[in-house]
Amino acid sequence: MKTPRVIAEIGCNHKGDIEIAREMIGIAATFAKCDFVKFQKRSNRELLTPEEYNAHHPNPQNSYGDSYGAHREFLEFDVDQHRQLQQWCQEFGIGYSTSVWDLTSAKEIARLNPEFIKIPSACNLNFPMLAYLATDYAGDIHISVGMTTPAEQEQVVQWMERHGAAGRVVLYACTSGYPVPFDQVCLLEIQSLRDRFGSRVKEVGFSGHHLGIAIDIATVVLGASWIERHFTLDRTWKGTDHAASLEPDGLRRLVRDVRNVCKTLKFKEGDMTEIELAQRDKLKRVQGVHFN
Repeated sequence: MKTPRVIAEIGCNHKGDIEIAREMIGIAATFAKCDFVKFQKRSNRELLTPEEYNAHHPNPQNSYGDSYGAHREFLEFDVDQHRQLQQWCQEFGIGYSTSVWDLTSAKEIARLNPEFIKIPSACNLNFPMLAYLATDYAGDIHISVGMTTPAEQEQVVQWMERHGAAGRVVLYACTSGYPVPFDQVCLLEIQSLRDRFGSRVKEVGFSGHHLGIAIDIATVVLGASWIERHFTLDRTWKGTDHAASLEPDGLRRLVRDVRNVCKTLKFKEGDMTEIELAQRDKLKRVQGVHFN
């Protein structure tokens, strides 16, 4: 079985501080041993209406600005900073990627040519952005499908097929919430995506916003090829994503357990394993058996 790749989503959990972002890259790479880190890129004036931009943050205690737009701008890295983040990822030996929330951001990040670009659930019906990535970007396109009906999921896949890019698409089962209660994680959506789209897209992954790591281990058994979790240095930090994020040791244990569970998902190659043969010679007792 192919071992799932684990993505540590730093997102905006760096609090707008690029040195914190660098520290998080290093921890994800060398301590947790993740495969990728992922950031976010927004062109806030394009993404938000003037009313949304100028409104107060819905949770003022988590705001980094006087308005929601100012809050988002405070947390935003420009393209040159993303280029620096990408360089640090190369130095630490971990993959770099970014979620893009609008067409301008998609064009900016595509010029950095990461291995993949992510489309968050909130933006997966931005068809001009999907078309641009399908035709003007050569890497893989990862798409979360939280807050997306089955009919809309079909529409997204058909759109990518129409643009000749479905073979580069990874769909992520996802429930959008921070954090998500266990009874709404709905892990069998992984199997549903594989059943409906497995022959039409490249792979299926899982993006989780729940607590703990037990759920992520189950996704390995269900066939997720990618596992994405939010990552923070401190779950008590100001911001809306920290509470649904893993701290360094949780992330480390997730990667360890995912890889160990993946090793177990196979049949015995012979009647018994090598360790069983040694134990059989020492422990096995065979009593007389009579067959009629």
